[in-house]
Parts: sequence; structure tokens; C-alpha cells
Amino acid sequence: MDITVNQETYSVSDVCSLQQILNPLFPQPITGIAVAVNQEIIAKHHWASHFLNPGDHITIIKATQGG
Repeated sequence: MDITVNQETYSVSDVCSLQQILNPLFPQPITGIAVAVNQEIIAKHHWASHFLNPGDHITIIKATQGG
């Protein structure tokens, strides 16, 4: 199935959790990001149990410092 992550299309297996998508993108422990699927924020403790559907749009927002 195809999904979109920050406007880039990826092909993934038919059964894929949000955590499985994030692991290769963030090989270090994941901190300081927010993740939305189809414009709905998914809490970090739900990433492993949130399964994706064909055509889902994932937005990853990384916190930055500055002013």
C-alpha cells in the first residue's frame, strides 16, 4: 500500500503500524516530534497500535529551538 510522509510517497506492507514507519526514519530514540495521521495527532503511546490504511497522510513535525 502507498502512504505519504511529509509529502513523500512510500510503499509499505499491507499491515503496518505508525511505529514501524517511524523506526527507520528515526534510528535514535524518538524525542521532540509530533506525528499526525490525516491531520489528527496520534499520541506517542499509540504509535505501535495505530495501524495505517492505504492513502494515509502522515505529517511529522520536529520541535526546534530558537526565537
